[in-house]
Amino acid sequence: MANELLLIGSIPFETPEEVFRNWGRALGRYLPSMPDGEVGDRSWWIDGVANRVFNGHPQIDTISRPADDPGGVEQWRPRNLDDQWGFRVKPGVEQVKFGDPGWRLGFAKDAVNSYFIFKSLKQEGVLPASLRFQVSVPSVNSNIEVHFRHPADYPRIKPGYEAALCAEVKKICEKIPPRDLAIQYDFAAEIIDLEKGLPWAEKAGVLERHVPQIRNLSAAVHPEAMLGIHLCYGTLGGWPMVMGNDMSRGVRFANALVSEAQRKVDFVHIPTLDRIEDEFYAPLRELQVGGARVYLGMIHNMGDLGRFKKRVQAARKYLPDFGLAAPCGYGRENPAGLPTHLKEHQDAVEILREIS
Repeated sequence: MANELLLIGSIPFETPEEVFRNWGRALGRYLPSMPDGEVGDRSWWIDGVANRVFNGHPQIDTISRPADDPGGVEQWRPRNLDDQWGFRVKPGVEQVKFGDPGWRLGFAKDAVNSYFIFKSLKQEGVLPASLRFQVSVPSVNSNIEVHFRHPADYPRIKPGYEAALCAEVKKICEKIPPRDLAIQYDFAAEIIDLEKGLPWAEKAGVLERHVPQIRNLSAAVHPEAMLGIHLCYGTLGGWPMVMGNDMSRGVRFANALVSEAQRKVDFVHIPTLDRIEDEFYAPLRELQVGGARVYLGMIHNMGDLGRFKKRVQAARKYLPDFGLAAPCGYGRENPAGLPTHLKEHQDAVEILREIS
């Protein structure tokens, strides 16, 4: 199976077919799995869930939403963290419940629709026969701890949302052949919390708060489907939202997630920054992910390919074998930049092969 590149998820075309025909045709031979680009409201990641699931739920109060555009035109896409959706569980509600298990959150509906196009294009020869269909799903805590900023609400909202998310993943594995499927869980708010803290969150036991969710999330993935973990520095308001001094927190979080997972983790993605110093990458020698394929989010700031090559070489001192990816998806970027980003992935493969 090809494993030189990983695509994180969001690619700002308007339809899955455009994603598959453009990026899938060009990069498919390097990939283990191919996302549909997270088109539509998924391009704004957790904010699509805020708009279509939390907003208007009878057990949830909407206390803030993105400001309208000029002229009073509604806007559901936040501009930065201060323009975010905000929610509270209504007084008297012991547990928030989500109906229509397997379909309520929208991930299964979108996955089933996109998979039909994916399968058709494999039959057409546009995509490699061995390529799996990748569904990228935001974690429980990334969704809840960004949008619900009162920790007292967490015991009342997290169990119900986790149950709904697990039902959604099980439905995806039921409707799409697991041997043709990869489920990737996205952890961004958790990395931001680990690196600098969320202002409204508990300061103690941060790692211990974010790891347990992987138990039920991993168990929901069919054994024949691939399971991946994507860690992210976040892009809302510009990338990166946080900058670690080194890769130690990402490494510790990845180790803990893989250790707590209830089944094999097939791949792990960890973001990097534009750094060439050994000390930034040295924590990679502590990575213990049980044989999972590691992808480093190094495909960024590619104007100087010589410096990019130095970054890859520095990381290889501490992790001899890894694939490459962008540090995050491209959903919030201008589509005009897509040809450049595609070329960056092709250049990255060539440099990786040259070094290897």
